Amino acid sequence: MACGLQIKDEDSGYNKNLFCIPKHYEEDIERVYIPHGLILDRTERLARDIMQDMGSHHIVALCVLKGGYKFFADLLDHIKALNQNGDKSVPITVDFVRIKSHCNDSPTEKISIAGEELSALNGKNVLVVEDIIETGRTMKALLSKLKDNEPKMIKVVSLLIKMTNRSSGYRPDYIGFEIPDKFVVGYALDYNEYFRDLNHICILKEKAKEKYKI
Repeated sequence: MACGLQIKDEDSGYNKNLFCIPKHYEEDIERVYIPHGLILDRTERLARDIMQDMGSHHIVALCVLKGGYKFFADLLDHIKALNQNGDKSVPITVDFVRIKSHCNDSPTEKISIAGEELSALNGKNVLVVEDIIETGRTMKALLSKLKDNEPKMIKVVSLLIKMTNRSSGYRPDYIGFEIPDKFVVGYALDYNEYFRDLNHICILKEKAKEKYKI
């Protein structure tokens, strides 16, 4: 069973004044929850684990947009470094799929999946790269769509999974961090498209949720 670095309920994060926060978000952030450097170190280890398991065949890395793009880029940089410096290397190609499952801070009932022609994944080793898994419902819907195209292997890596009683029990193959059921933003995770341009994963102030609500 995959395990991530567990952040417990009582871990409240770090004082935001100890970190660089863009001026336009200073009033909106409560705490820094996972600093950028810690994200990068954990991502480097995930890249190593993935290459150990999947590094014998061509990998198609499938980025789940939009929230996954930063994690995807950093993970692929680490995989590329392993490819360049290791005894063996494999070609990595990339593809993108876009999923919308949130409005404000709540999951929506409707999950929409839009992306490239997924039939190109037939017979390939596919690595699905996701930013966060909450209930697991969205990922199950995507995996069922991908399996219709008969890839050789599918592995899922998620930077975050939420420990929530709303979970369907689904766990990905690789996990960066396991976090309590808090709403987090930053490192490409958004609140109505804001906060993607924040390096750290942070906890929002309640008044910021009102401010950016749609």
